[in-house]
Amino acid sequence: MQATVYNIKGAEVTTVELDDNIFGIEPNAAVMHQALVRQHANARQGTASTKTRQEVRGGGKKPYRQKGTGNARQGSRRAPQYTGGAVIFGPRPRSYEKDMPRKMRRLAVRSALSVKVIEDNLLFIDGFEGLEPRTKSMAEALTALKLNDQKVLILVAERDETVYRAAGNLANVKTLVAGYLNLDDMFKYTKVIVPLGALDVINRILGSSTAAEQE
Repeated sequence: MQATVYNIKGAEVTTVELDDNIFGIEPNAAVMHQALVRQHANARQGTASTKTRQEVRGGGKKPYRQKGTGNARQGSRRAPQYTGGAVIFGPRPRSYEKDMPRKMRRLAVRSALSVKVIEDNLLFIDGFEGLEPRTKSMAEALTALKLNDQKVLILVAERDETVYRAAGNLANVKTLVAGYLNLDDMFKYTKVIVPLGALDVINRILGSSTAAEQE
């Protein structure tokens, strides 16, 4: 599978051969969903906490006598029916972490990349040579690539301060190191810009796939 490569001025410069094991597989929706649920779960802090009756301050004294008041008997102001009392079955600090085999995680990313290819939402460029670390420079590049009205994910082979600074103030643009490519960002952003350097990183991480991994 071949794809056209552009420069940041929007001109075609060459073509690149894409690995069919990464960009041309049958997308596995179930695995993509599982990977996305796992990513969201693992991002949760799990620090939500409420107090039990043992932790609520006060309430050591019986609110009123057992009989003769006409009210229901009560033993403590710590009871959950009182304002400021305990919370029953409330959240407690816990881990929401989910595990997933590495082969399945990589299959999920390959499936998402294949979906992007099917939808024509992957754009390959030769690099960011000539880009200035200014918002205006990145905006002009996106306009030249006809992406100025799209939500764009820009991949880089390694952290590039020029690209980060140029894209940092654009509301619908995010820059991400290719080694951290994930389902959430690929679903959140419509278009993905892949420089050839970032493509090499993707091929190195995901290119060792086998037919058994894709099943």
